[in-house]
Amino acid sequence: FRLPTEAEWEFAARGGNEIKGGYEYAGSNMLTEVGWFRDNSGSKTHPVGRKLPNELGLYDISGNVYEWCNDWYSIDYYRISSSKDPAGPTTGSGWVCRGGGWTDTPATCRVASRNWLTPGIRISTLGLRLVLPSR
Repeated sequence: FRLPTEAEWEFAARGGNEIKGGYEYAGSNMLTEVGWFRDNSGSKTHPVGRKLPNELGLYDISGNVYEWCNDWYSIDYYRISSSKDPAGPTTGSGWVCRGGGWTDTPATCRVASRNWLTPGIRISTLGLRLVLPSR
């Protein structure tokens, strides 16, 4: 198992090849349908699967907790990289985390929203989703 790259995370959040509508959040344009955020979380993390999944059957990608990615953060990386499965920068001062958390606004929970945190940080709005690489 490993952390997803930022490109893999976004592909999964957007519903992979099954995407139907170009949603703002993972599976819907209504964050209340698919995620926990500042306005509906009750100031706590929630068990996975209490909201609707996206097209790939993945739950809680938008909101609840940020998810680590296996890429260093660079503000310009996507603008200057290959558009097909970019590997991420080789160095940086923070790791990418995506999805937003239960303390965040809807804007931060959007699939397109990018953020980073210093490696080793521990906060209640941060988690991870593992990938099983294909063989």
